[in-house]
Amino acid sequence: MLGAHGELLGRLLPGDAPTELTVCEGQFHYVVIGSERVVRLARTDAAAARLPSRVAVLRVLSGLDLGVRVPEPLAVAGPDDVVPYVVLTRVPGAPLVEGTVSGPEVAEVVARQCHALLSRLFAAGGDQAIRESIPPAPADRWRQFADGVRAELYPLMHASGRTRAERELTALEALPQLSSAVVHGDLGGANLLWDNVDGLPALRGVVDWDDVCLGDPAEDFAAVGAYGPEVLRRVLAHTDGPTGDLVARIAAIQGTFALQQALAAYRDGDDEELADGLTGYR
Repeated sequence: MLGAHGELLGRLLPGDAPTELTVCEGQFHYVVIGSERVVRLARTDAAAARLPSRVAVLRVLSGLDLGVRVPEPLAVAGPDDVVPYVVLTRVPGAPLVEGTVSGPEVAEVVARQCHALLSRLFAAGGDQAIRESIPPAPADRWRQFADGVRAELYPLMHASGRTRAERELTALEALPQLSSAVVHGDLGGANLLWDNVDGLPALRGVVDWDDVCLGDPAEDFAAVGAYGPEVLRRVLAHTDGPTGDLVARIAAIQGTFALQQALAAYRDGDDEELADGLTGYR
């Protein structure tokens, strides 16, 4: 990939030697990470067609006061460019290493910062200008997901696995259609970037806003739960008002995390991730 697009990347990432670049390959994009900038190269026509709308949303998000940095668009491919691309600012920080969120002090620090981010995303959902710029979550998104699991994954499961999955999907399909918050959609560990200040995590930025929408804040709460139940418990403790219904929605979404992983892996041809996601279902 670097060889095929070396001239373009040399122009977009001046000062970065090819040997110093990090390349990540996704289903729809190549992501090339330089010292100060990140280049996303569309791999499919569909991904190229989505670039303008994604850039527009990032410009809106970069204008919000989220308390952390988000990627800002710097340049977009022009009509004479053969490869569709967007150049973004590089957000500082790194994901937390698994197992580092241990002990009450670290859990509280992480929970407090995650809660602050979730609160600002919820507040942004009430801004009319934001609501006109960010699309609502599709009304049938969970039904479509459930249909995909039944059609594509059920044949790979044993009978008790299908019974378990059906119970989890039924709870997911019963969720109300909400659009009260700006929802990142994949607020997991890899997309939250942290620094270390005096031995404690400091949240610096959030990346990968491809799935951002107006939706149910429970989705982002559920993703933050990847840091562990103690962190999620503390996040909820900082949340104003009754949280019973929120907790129930979080549980329904978390209950399908393995199925979400498995379906994405099945469609990407990732046998290792598929096997991991289907553990306990076959």
